[in-house]
Amino acid sequence: MLEQLAGQLGLTTFSVALLGSILASLGTSLGALPVLCVRSVSQRAQDIMMSASAGIMLAATAFSLVLPGLDAAKAQLASPTWAAIYLAGSIALGALVIHLIHRHAPHEHLIKGKDSPAPSERLARVWLFVIAITLHNFPEGMAVGVGFGGEPGNGTALTLGILIQNIPEGLVVALALAAEGYARKRAVLIACATGFVEIVGGAVGAFAAANAAIALPAAMGIAAGAMLFVISHEIIPETHRNGFENDATYGLIAGFALILVFNAWIESGFVGAH
Repeated sequence: MLEQLAGQLGLTTFSVALLGSILASLGTSLGALPVLCVRSVSQRAQDIMMSASAGIMLAATAFSLVLPGLDAAKAQLASPTWAAIYLAGSIALGALVIHLIHRHAPHEHLIKGKDSPAPSERLARVWLFVIAITLHNFPEGMAVGVGFGGEPGNGTALTLGILIQNIPEGLVVALALAAEGYARKRAVLIACATGFVEIVGGAVGAFAAANAAIALPAAMGIAAGAMLFVISHEIIPETHRNGFENDATYGLIAGFALILVFNAWIESGFVGAH
């Protein structure tokens, strides 16, 4: 879809990947806007929506990063086993990088509170929220950018998958900021701004996809590892803290199934186009 449009317009891989990350970032804004008129959303609903986001991220990671990354690694390495080891090492590296950033960047989770070095005590709580969401959004943008370096359809699937999962995230963030006493317009604006970090991540991923074909498997693995870390370390624990674990689990499964079907539809569309 986006790849086909890029071909018709003569866009470079970098340009279309950057466009994809911009589109994905708009999901946060779409989710935040209802806070201007919606007064509250139950904690159960928030946990289900955020878990669905985790399921979407998990499926997008598996189908649009890990599997294409493995294929790309096999094309460059003689042994499928070494290709798998290479990709696995890249995944571990991506997770480690995000882990180190989380250890040293002051931030605050929406539910469990502060998870940061002591100097963060001097920061306003709203900016700790913003930093936390920034840590989520950068690897998501990078994943979108990298996705356009793979098979046709991967970039489109990642763009729309991340866009969809950003919607509940934007809603939850804006609601949390409003609950902290911020005016609703300001809460929405701050939530929208956190989504734009994905454009920066998208530019990084797009550069890797467009200029370093030999590094594409590593870039996909690093993006996948970063996404997996966010899912396991951030989203799942936060959605299992309020007594709605079963609902959250089924939300994750629903999000995963949604992207499974969506990817199949995207793939059939590209097959039909050829």
